[in-house]
Amino acid sequence: MKVIPIHNTASLPLPEPASVQDGPLFDRRDRIVRDLRISVTDRCNFRCVYCMPREVFDKDYPFLPRTQLLSFEEIYRVARLFVERGVRKIRITGGEPLLRKDIERLIGMLAKLDDVEITLTTNGVLLPKLAQTLRDAGLHRVTVSLDALDD
Repeated sequence: MKVIPIHNTASLPLPEPASVQDGPLFDRRDRIVRDLRISVTDRCNFRCVYCMPREVFDKDYPFLPRTQLLSFEEIYRVARLFVERGVRKIRITGGEPLLRKDIERLIGMLAKLDDVEITLTTNGVLLPKLAQTLRDAGLHRVTVSLDALDD
């Protein structure tokens, strides 16, 4: 099978909107979608070569303005729709998600969804300060990502 890369996806047709009655979501390989990853920020306090190399992400890099980020209420609405379609794990990521102001409030909102596990991927630097608050808010699991050892 020959793979032809698509560089301009603007002309691809959008999928038809589905209703909750349509049942579970399936990925392109016909697997049921059980996990949802939500990036809450594009900012990070590290410049790991793997993810945000200093040469690209310098002081002049145009990160998204805060007004362009989804509000916690918008994130909750999207997550609720996915949970209604069968998602059972919501993974909060970034950038560095712990840099998002009041992240524990979002965790608390998402934790109120029925039958869903809330996880968070972080570089771990801010965990000592926020771990208990995040747990109290309903966070189930933390993944610490070590993308570089020398930075």
